[in-house]
Amino acid sequence: MAARLFGTDGVRGAYGSVLSVDLALAIGRAASQLADAERPRALIIRDTRESGPVLEAGLAAGVAAAGGDVLLGGVLPTPAAPMLLSQYGFDLAFVVSASHNPFGDNGIKIFGSDGDKISDAAEDAIEDLIASGDFSEPSHPGRIDQLRGAFEDYIRGLEQRYVDLDLTGMRILLDCANGATSAAAPEICRRLGADVDSIHDQPDGRNINENCGSTHVELLAEQVAGKGWDAAFAFDGDGDRVLAVDGSGAIVDGDDLLLLLSGYLQENGALAGGVAVTVMANYGLHGALSEAEVEVAITPVGDRHVLAALRERGWRIGGEQSGHIIDLELGPCGDGIAVALLSLEALAGAPLVERPLLERLPQRLVNVRIRDRNQFASNIELAEIIERESAALEGRGRLLVRASGTQPLIRVMAEAPTQDEAEAVCQLVAGEIAQRLGE
Repeated sequence: MAARLFGTDGVRGAYGSVLSVDLALAIGRAASQLADAERPRALIIRDTRESGPVLEAGLAAGVAAAGGDVLLGGVLPTPAAPMLLSQYGFDLAFVVSASHNPFGDNGIKIFGSDGDKISDAAEDAIEDLIASGDFSEPSHPGRIDQLRGAFEDYIRGLEQRYVDLDLTGMRILLDCANGATSAAAPEICRRLGADVDSIHDQPDGRNINENCGSTHVELLAEQVAGKGWDAAFAFDGDGDRVLAVDGSGAIVDGDDLLLLLSGYLQENGALAGGVAVTVMANYGLHGALSEAEVEVAITPVGDRHVLAALRERGWRIGGEQSGHIIDLELGPCGDGIAVALLSLEALAGAPLVERPLLERLPQRLVNVRIRDRNQFASNIELAEIIERESAALEGRGRLLVRASGTQPLIRVMAEAPTQDEAEAVCQLVAGEIAQRLGE
């Protein structure tokens, strides 16, 4: 059976091998042919990778070949897609991005007319149509044009949401990961009155996520400590994630931000239920939310699972330790810039160092690169080792081992009463995986 094209967040992989112009064209054509519109209108935006323009062109050609019309929005954060989709009434929106992956990777995310990422069933239908090659031939080609003013539309949407947020007097540092937030994040913060400095905001097509942004937030922490910043924020390449650093240089991850935001929303009667978190959330967050009498829903890793939990329960906010936080008042996917602004709103002029502190269980995470992540699920010896180590931590901590949905990695996470024990368990299990399945 052929490997599935779509992973946990669209199609993603190395440009030129996993992801090609031909595949982009086929995806654009199939998605448009299957869209619930006689002549579908599609938006395409992208991040700053050097392969972005050519994949954008392939997607646009595919949509036009199916008789659809395309508007190109240029470089914008991923959350701009559902915002603009709703504003302009598009039938589809495509985002060309590999998010936090290295520059050599790229990806395609697809949003439907409802503003959500398309369902598994819709992805399967696209894959089936590509595999069959049973494309229809429209009587005329579609049109391809620029969506002028798309950047300003996105900024204006944020400005309208935070019209009462006054950041005058606040010193903020932004790490834009040389990605899609490089222009947008500093612009909206300045419009709201902040004294803003930004770094890694000069994308060259190859420096996206390179030793910068949310995947290297520890480097930002080294620059911030004791320098007088009220807060610093680090985005990923496509801008759907954000992590932070306070003025002391302490890293503020997604769990910390969820504690801050849920407390703020609860205090103002705007929480609308509980908080959805993934299995990666630190147990300390569970304890803090329980103490605050906030209900918690636990989901598998992935923003679509968090979104499904929020929708099912009618709740407002949830997210991941990685900084991918969904606030349904802002939109149906993570928006790193909007979450940073909501965090500043919650602080009400105070520096980030004054946030509620999260008492964490010591945690260690190790990524193991393997040949084929599909072999992991069928390895009985590894399953026995993981079960044994999990049992040893029961009641005191936990062990979580899972395959990445977007890369050939197995992620091993251990929480234990001490950092040394968490490290030892993590290294033991990671070593066994590397020995059996490693490259």
